Amino acid sequence: MTRVIIVRHGQSTYNTEKRIQGRSDASKLTEKGRIDSRKVGKALGNILFNAIYCSPLQRAKDTASIIHHEMGIYAEQSAVPQTSDKLMEIDLPLWQGMLSAEVKEKFREDYRIWQESPHLLLMSVKDGEQTTEHFPVVALYEQARQFWQEVLSRHQGETILIVGHNGINRALLGTALGISPERYHSIQQSNCSISVLNFSGGLGERVQLESLNQTQHLGEILPSLRPNHKGVRLLLVRHGETEWNRQTRFQGQIDVPLNDNGRQQAQKAAQFLKDVAIDFAVTSPMLRPKETAEIILQYHTDVNLELQDGLREISHGLWEGKLENEIEQEFPEELHRWRTTPAQVQMPEGENLQQVWERSVVAWESIVQTALTNQLKTGLVVAHDATNKTLLCHILGLSSEQFWNFRQGNGAVTVIDYLLETGGLPVLQAMNITAHLGGGVLDKTAAGAL
Repeated sequence: MTRVIIVRHGQSTYNTEKRIQGRSDASKLTEKGRIDSRKVGKALGNILFNAIYCSPLQRAKDTASIIHHEMGIYAEQSAVPQTSDKLMEIDLPLWQGMLSAEVKEKFREDYRIWQESPHLLLMSVKDGEQTTEHFPVVALYEQARQFWQEVLSRHQGETILIVGHNGINRALLGTALGISPERYHSIQQSNCSISVLNFSGGLGERVQLESLNQTQHLGEILPSLRPNHKGVRLLLVRHGETEWNRQTRFQGQIDVPLNDNGRQQAQKAAQFLKDVAIDFAVTSPMLRPKETAEIILQYHTDVNLELQDGLREISHGLWEGKLENEIEQEFPEELHRWRTTPAQVQMPEGENLQQVWERSVVAWESIVQTALTNQLKTGLVVAHDATNKTLLCHILGLSSEQFWNFRQGNGAVTVIDYLLETGGLPVLQAMNITAHLGGGVLDKTAAGAL
């Protein structure tokens, strides 16, 4: 497995001024940007990096240098940062250096395309007699693809750090996970956030997003809502551990309760979300998510808990109650297909992923629409591993073939925003936050990264 940790540079002067940065190198780290970069270094201080790559733009180079300096015992043993042109930020030559508000006003139609269909944005730049045209987002995706092809073959089985920008980081995540350029705005990257990808091989082979846009090391519980936020934020939580989780026994729709560790995980999630204003809560009706939701809601006593049957776990049919190694003996071919091509598996006397998709997505969209109609801002949704992964595929415009691309730890929190100003497309603000469960940057809730 190749582990890749992706960090966005610290806050810059252009960030604070709300200017479009693009490939301009006029922007420098602010004092907050430097302080936050040091916090990243401390958060990554127990990880040995075989290579550190950063963009050649100063704000990213400085961030990488500060992180490396702060990495404690591993700073000297880890590789020193090296620049790669393939990590340059998105090229927006006509907008570069302008205030976002000015771009919105001066390039009204292009800005609308940028917001609603970013892959269709075309920029024409005149240089003397010559005019060059390019699609910035499409070009950025190709650049990200080239970076992965170069770097993954060089670092098989190693751990690498990438320090880039908002745009290129999204393109790196998008190309790795199969998210189309159309969904460029569907992934968030906050300044000095940490995301973790695990690759089984090269680009196009099995990959897993372990976490996205973690900001807890910066003292931020969740990525901040936009000013004048209009829309709904959903906090998608996987239930705490059960005894069967611990034993690697397939649960499916057998109603197994939380074990003591699972209750502790739910308590930690409750503490973590204690000061977050929650307006409504929905759970799968099964014991393990219902108890997890009830524990979280101990600090939100005015919130009623609604049960949604569509959120229940996949029915594993004849596999339910069996250990993984028992299934390996009885259903070797089916289990292999479940691990490799999950969308093609019909659980014996159970469900397939299409059936889970149909019921869970209907439940999810109903939750979103009800919240938007009633102008509710933040909701808690507690469900299961397979349900959550199916919903993440739906949210990012993927098929259930990409089911294994996402990790969902017991007691982990995922944040999805539906913003009215982006035409209603969801934004994955953060995924699989497990910092409150004591593992630091990496998810320690269950064995096995892939």
